[in-house]
Amino acid sequence: MMKSNYNKYPATLTKGTLFLGWKKAMDQLKTEINKERFLIVFDIYIGIYTSEFLTEIKTYKSELFINTSDLFLKEEEVLKMTSRFMTNDSLFGYVTNLTMIDYFDPIKLEKARQSIKDSNGLTIVFGPGAELVDKNYDKLIYADLARWESQLRFRTQSAPALGIDDSKEPFAIQYKRAYFNDWIICDQHKKTLFDKVDYWIDTHIANLPKMIHKETFFNGIHKTIEGPFRVVPFFDPAPWGGQWMKKVCDLDQDKPNYGWCFDGVPSENSLLLNINGDCFEMPSINLVFLKSSALLGEPVKSRFGEEFPIRFDLLDTMEGGNLSLQVHPTTQFIRDNFGMQYTQDESYYILDAKENAFVYLGLKTGVDKENMINDLREAEKGKIVFDADKYINKIPAKKHDHFLLPAGTVHCSGANTLVLEISATPSLFTFKLWDWQRLGLDGKPRPINIERGKEVINWEYQTDYIYKNMVNTIIPIAASKAWKEESTGLHPREFIESRRHWFTEKVSHNTNNSVNLINLIAGDEVVVESPEGKFEPFHVHYAETFIVPASVENYTITPFGTGIGQQCATIKAYVRI
Repeated sequence: MMKSNYNKYPATLTKGTLFLGWKKAMDQLKTEINKERFLIVFDIYIGIYTSEFLTEIKTYKSELFINTSDLFLKEEEVLKMTSRFMTNDSLFGYVTNLTMIDYFDPIKLEKARQSIKDSNGLTIVFGPGAELVDKNYDKLIYADLARWESQLRFRTQSAPALGIDDSKEPFAIQYKRAYFNDWIICDQHKKTLFDKVDYWIDTHIANLPKMIHKETFFNGIHKTIEGPFRVVPFFDPAPWGGQWMKKVCDLDQDKPNYGWCFDGVPSENSLLLNINGDCFEMPSINLVFLKSSALLGEPVKSRFGEEFPIRFDLLDTMEGGNLSLQVHPTTQFIRDNFGMQYTQDESYYILDAKENAFVYLGLKTGVDKENMINDLREAEKGKIVFDADKYINKIPAKKHDHFLLPAGTVHCSGANTLVLEISATPSLFTFKLWDWQRLGLDGKPRPINIERGKEVINWEYQTDYIYKNMVNTIIPIAASKAWKEESTGLHPREFIESRRHWFTEKVSHNTNNSVNLINLIAGDEVVVESPEGKFEPFHVHYAETFIVPASVENYTITPFGTGIGQQCATIKAYVRI
């Protein structure tokens, strides 16, 4: 393995001013209060540390202060209102159709609005949905938070949910409420505010807020969408986690393992704006909401709306263990049961592997369905050890193999692989069938979903079909002396197309009206450039994922730095149109 050149904090250079720390932020806001009767609104995303805010807001000595939490329905009413979306399942809910206004008690809200009318001095409204209390405000400030940071706060039991305090519940329960309800509501509300917000506050680091003016915010958005960009990767341990990313991605060597790297998931990742040397962090989904046509391409937006449909992540089992044996639901099943519009089709690209590496993929020819399900049930009860080799194809895996995993395929990567997972965006919907008798990081068994899994397994995905349609279905597309292009999938039932390029010199690309998600799978470094000079040269290092907006159209990728003289390779995913 080479010395790491992996950039863990990619940022967009942005013109503007950043106010660092509570004092500078609040002092700046105080300069905006230019009349005696003044209404200032602090709207916030769920998961914000409100105690910090409230301490600072008290320094304003307002005549009237309103916290939206005091205007919400009672907690028992919120629980009743959201129960149909939370369901009784420990992992899965149903996509909400609630909006932020549904959380307000109409009587309390009307009284608050009247008290604002009666106020003759400084009035402050604070909390989720604060902008809805009175739209005749003088200044609107929004405090934002990425979903990944929210998850970290769930784990430390420090982030109450919308309208209720579930912070002491297990992580899975908190995540389910956020995934199926709270994040959806907060995102829908935030989308109505982009053109109204005067100042944005980054609250990702406790007690160190960073505030920017709306002009700086939009400068960053416009600069980012001009060309290729990266979101901020985040890394996480796993029960099966490995050691590869510690070296390649320059991570903490003292940690037991890292299993995940999410380096291409705009719905959860952050976007960094470098403003005079200080970095402002925001959810990268903001870019998707604001620039969906330019980012996704009109054909993709017409199909998926303001949603980024492809995700890349790394799965590290080097010196680790097998992933859980699993299956993902069909599109119809995920619609009927969870309210999602499309399912978690995916593929495994083997970025690295040891000699003994393998994947479990599809069913063996002639598998007995009843016997297999019965053995899985008995194994869940602890009565037997499930014999995966009896029922599932165990296929050797080597570096640069590509295995396709349409929904319904029983699969898992084995130990000693580094997988680049190319997937449709829905990420929660893994039905675990067998988890090798191990515990989760919390010391508890991870949930098994045999009964759901058996409903979605495609029993026709057996040995001959698997080898013909899901293992290295490589098709040459074009070539020259310095490069070649190959189609590596995905399966006809999946909407994602993937192309691999091997090259020693410059290669030309076109986005073809779809956002392109790309990983440098071989070579130390490359540079991405615009033939028309639309954007500044963009440098990418080994194993990094980057995004090319559809609006870029033409771009080139060329070996650079220590990558010169090497055979470099990229894999590119985009939506089939």
